[in-house]
Amino acid sequence: MGAVQGGRGQGVEDRHRLGVQGVRTGGSTSSTDGPGTGPGGLQDTRVAGFGGHGVLGGAGAAPLNTPVPPALSERGSGACPAPLGTGTGELGAAVQGPGGCWVQGLGMLGEKHTEAAMEKDPSCYQDEAKTVAGDGPGAKGTDTQLDDFVGAHPDYNEEEEEQKYFRRKRLGVVKNVVAASLAGTLTYGVYLGLLQMQLILHYDETYREVKYSNIQLEDIDHKVLMGINVTPVAALLYTPVLIRFFGTKWAMFLAVGIYALFVSSNYWERYYTLVPSAVAIGVAIVPLWASMGNYITRMAQKYYEHVNYKEEHVQEQQRAPRGACNTYIVVFQTVFYTCFHLSFVCAQMPMLFFLNHYLYQLNHTLFGVKHCGTLSHGTLPGFNKTVLQSLPRSINLIIVESVLMAAAFLAMLVVLVLCGSAYRPTEEIDLRSIGWGNIFQLPFKHMRDYRLRHLFPLFIYSGFEVLFVCTGFSLNYGVCALGLEKLAYLLMAYGFSASACSSLALCMLRLRRQIPLLAGALLHAALLVTLFCWAPEPRNLVQAPLLYAIIVLWGTGSALNKTGISILLGMLYEDKERQDFIFTIYHWWQALAIFTVYLWSGLPMKAKLSIMLLTLAVAVGTYLWMEHKLAQHVAYRLPRIPRPRHKMRGYRYLEEDDSDETGSEGDGSKDDSDDHPSEATNGDEQPKDDDDQLG
Repeated sequence: MGAVQGGRGQGVEDRHRLGVQGVRTGGSTSSTDGPGTGPGGLQDTRVAGFGGHGVLGGAGAAPLNTPVPPALSERGSGACPAPLGTGTGELGAAVQGPGGCWVQGLGMLGEKHTEAAMEKDPSCYQDEAKTVAGDGPGAKGTDTQLDDFVGAHPDYNEEEEEQKYFRRKRLGVVKNVVAASLAGTLTYGVYLGLLQMQLILHYDETYREVKYSNIQLEDIDHKVLMGINVTPVAALLYTPVLIRFFGTKWAMFLAVGIYALFVSSNYWERYYTLVPSAVAIGVAIVPLWASMGNYITRMAQKYYEHVNYKEEHVQEQQRAPRGACNTYIVVFQTVFYTCFHLSFVCAQMPMLFFLNHYLYQLNHTLFGVKHCGTLSHGTLPGFNKTVLQSLPRSINLIIVESVLMAAAFLAMLVVLVLCGSAYRPTEEIDLRSIGWGNIFQLPFKHMRDYRLRHLFPLFIYSGFEVLFVCTGFSLNYGVCALGLEKLAYLLMAYGFSASACSSLALCMLRLRRQIPLLAGALLHAALLVTLFCWAPEPRNLVQAPLLYAIIVLWGTGSALNKTGISILLGMLYEDKERQDFIFTIYHWWQALAIFTVYLWSGLPMKAKLSIMLLTLAVAVGTYLWMEHKLAQHVAYRLPRIPRPRHKMRGYRYLEEDDSDETGSEGDGSKDDSDDHPSEATNGDEQPKDDDDQLG
């Protein structure tokens, strides 16, 4: 029915072989003898057709009797007839243009006819492209499904979703603070409780002779205490390196694991188990509490960032304005110390529920005691060498130690699972990329800051008072008057008081920051004077109310002291790259003070009280002098933190001024020369603005 012009003597099969295309164009007939070769080797030729249909042929085309697809044959009256040979969907479609019907094939039309068509109607091909894109079967449905899949939900509110996201981030920070506080409470409670129980058991002569007759358990206990108290003296040398190497969270986890190791060593009490584990405890004491203080302060700063996420300096990850995080530092440190002081309560559980059932009454244990309180020398002279009326069974000891081990393991899991990272991964890399030599030196360089130097006496007194209340006051005053069976109740009263009164530090939100610290110092000064002048009578239970009142007030002063110092350090040193150094220095001086208390155990009580009272007076004076110098805008020296130097290559940031850029393209020498590396290691920077000096 159709005839091909220019294809003489060719049948229908020849049209398929030559790849010609037939079309009916508005009742007129035109022809071409110059087929153009299109992609894939297909030859396209514009041909005239008659008989009501055109033919689209080509390589691989269907025969002429191929049925027309319904989607193409059911067009309107003005539409082009569907081309034959498109049953497989491979070769093109007929479209309706303003100048007639055209066949859009896979190949390219001949150059002459392309130019002629464009001269006839330039918009023809644009209409054809639109028609081809939109006339395919199911095209509109596909576009709708695609829009539903990748497009914005009609009910999506970006601002509301952003608020929900940062609300979850804030809840995560609160979870981190509570988890770290609970982990610290469990860890220190297990450590104190086990140490107290073992020292009481090992003090009894009968227990030592019956169970450990030939291992000199008393000498082992002496070396255990020496390992715990002497080892932290060297902590300043390795604590910053340890925290920077492992990261804040993993340093906490490692230290808590060492405390759990100390608990496990008591299953088999021998020299080679107890002494090494005690030395390990001494190694871990300063890293644990330094990383814990740094962690709580960092959580306060992160909470500020999640609250003020729309601020430009937060989005650019720049330093917050001075004092912006103070509110959250006060609240989070208060939460931490409220939980931490409960560790003194938890530590008395083994004695309260287990050991008290085996103790003699005060008339037996205090029979040889002649003097108490300020008249005593050493640690409770005259105390009976036998305090156990019956020896506990080994299986009962194993059960108690297993409970303590489970609590220590729970603390490890809390840190591992519930505590998030204190820094972003890129920040952790930056913190350790300043060089291990610089990390080692920076704690010593920070001591040149007069603000920190003026706080050294306060750090030392903080170590004095906590160990004095657990040993000097509890034994020479409390046990001497009430008996060993009341020791647990005295320390529980101290723990509850300190925990409850830690919330008094919240007054820093309304009052000047000096108020809590000075209030705690004055309270302790009054109590020290009272203890200096008072010697309770041995075995006199009438004095119990006064003893409980003194230890409750002492807990109040301890809470204000410890919470106030940590808050003050967080306010003075807001740079996240300095905080681990600052808290390391703080807890190292505390450890030195505890070591001093261990050394003076044989001194008269009046000498101990005099040293503490003198230290407290010096601490208050130097602290007030520091605040005065800050108020006068006296410049302080801060060591310059060197820029991170990365050896790795590749991207880690999307910002332009990122620390990974140095040396990544061979420009490290330029950056280093601009930054004056001599000043980075040895130079100090002076604060330029008065606001930076106010702390």
